[in-house]
Amino acid sequence: MGEKFLDRVYDASTPEGTQALYDAWASTYDAEIAENGYATPGRVAEAMFKHVPDSDAPILDFGCGTGLSGLALKLAGFSTIDGMDPSPEMVDGARKKGVYRSLTVLDVKETAPVPKDAYSAITATGVIGTGAAPASTFGMLMKALPKGGLLGLSLNDHALADPRFEAALNEWLDCGAAHLRFKKYGPHLPGLNLKCNVYVIEKA
Repeated sequence: MGEKFLDRVYDASTPEGTQALYDAWASTYDAEIAENGYATPGRVAEAMFKHVPDSDAPILDFGCGTGLSGLALKLAGFSTIDGMDPSPEMVDGARKKGVYRSLTVLDVKETAPVPKDAYSAITATGVIGTGAAPASTFGMLMKALPKGGLLGLSLNDHALADPRFEAALNEWLDCGAAHLRFKKYGPHLPGLNLKCNVYVIEKA
C-alpha cells in the first residue's frame, strides 16, 4: 500500500509538522485507517445523533480530515454538515466524499477559527490528542458553542495517558460550565489494539 503513517502520527510535536504529515498521508489515509478498523467516526456520530435535538441544523465536523467523520455523520442521520481541517490535501479528500455543505482549510495559528454561535453542534472525531490538536482545542470549541450547544469528541488511549487532555474537559465540567451527557470507552483502531473514550458535552 506504500508508506505507512499511523506509527508516526503520535510522534508529531508541532502544528506545522502535524499538518505536513497529514498532507503527505492524505492519499493513503482512508486505506490505512480502514485496514485497522477505524471505529471512532461511527461511535461519535451515533452518540451525537442521540443527543442533538435537530438533525437538520448545521453541524461542524472540526478536523474533518478526508471526510470519514462527515460520512459517518451523514449515515447517522445528519443532513447539513460543514467541515474544517488544516490540511489542504485532506480537505480535497473530504470534498470527494460529497457529504459536506461547505469545507474550510483552517489556519493552525488562528486562535478562534470557529465563528461564535454559528453551530449548536460540533464534533472533533480523533482530533484532540497526542500528535494531533492540543488540549486547548477543547476550550476553543466549547467557547464557540452557544448555551446548550453540544460537542462530541474522542480521546484515544494515547490522549488518556496524558493528564492534560481529560483535565481540559474537567476544567469545564467541575465548575458547572458544561455537563457530561455521554461517555463510553470502546474501540478506536482495533488493528492497533487502541481504544478511546467518546464524549458528548453540553455547554451550560
